[in-house]
Amino acid sequence: MTNKIDELISRLGSIIVGKEHQLRLAVACVLARGHLLIEDVPGVGKTTLSHAIAYSLGLTFRRIQFTSDLLPADIVGNSIFNRDTQSFVFHRGPIFANLILIDEVNRATPKTQSALLEAMEENQVSLDGLTHPLPQPFFVIATQNPANQIGTFLLPESQLDRFMMRIRLGFPDRAREREMLLGGDRRAMAKKLEPVFPMETLLDLQRRAAATHVSPALLDYLQNILEESRRRHRAGLSPRAGIALLAASRAWAFAAGRDMVLPEDLQAVALAVMAHRLSDDSAVSGDQGEALAREILGVVPVD
Repeated sequence: MTNKIDELISRLGSIIVGKEHQLRLAVACVLARGHLLIEDVPGVGKTTLSHAIAYSLGLTFRRIQFTSDLLPADIVGNSIFNRDTQSFVFHRGPIFANLILIDEVNRATPKTQSALLEAMEENQVSLDGLTHPLPQPFFVIATQNPANQIGTFLLPESQLDRFMMRIRLGFPDRAREREMLLGGDRRAMAKKLEPVFPMETLLDLQRRAAATHVSPALLDYLQNILEESRRRHRAGLSPRAGIALLAASRAWAFAAGRDMVLPEDLQAVALAVMAHRLSDDSAVSGDQGEALAREILGVVPVD
């Protein structure tokens, strides 16, 4: 199965060039059943990467453009009265798909952002006393613009904590940028991608990744990181963050073909899992969360 995962990363790399580490993080996030926040300036390929993941995995895909006038019902759906049956009928919103791209998540108000909380945490939507399960697998990939741009709202901490990882693509180097300039429309290329494996295989890979062995020593290392974060930050990493870090470490090890998690696996995903939870703001530039995460990893010994 490692060959299939490598093929998936290679296929994504044909669209988003020169960003193999970020692509491996994104794939690990999918294998760990996590939600992904892609934060960067406009135009570096955030939305294109989301399309490429959806097409490469053969998932049902919906895109929701967040704007300041978007309402929660525009996301989850609403109940409309049917005169023929004299009852309310629930009309599903665009969130009922395997992969949801929330484009520019921080351009919607906090009220609208809150419509995602239950879906991202419990894989369901509750409305009018009824619970509607979401299709499986279910992922949210959200893009976010710098907080200093006009018309943006900071993401609440409860929302940030529901994203397993945050990654940044950044600008390509000169050679890769020239390849992109001469390579045609990347969005059109993404739409031509064929699924690497069926959805059933993805579900099996997720189960196998979650079963990757974790030793007591590795758990000690993880807990030491969590405790150090709570000493150094006003809130620190929550238990949910610890669960996310463990799941991401398992997925990274599994994608590398190992049957147990090593400290290097945890370190490989740590910044993507920790930094946005340790930041006191969500500005793209000058994010102190990443610096603090590096400090914590630097002082916590690997026994």
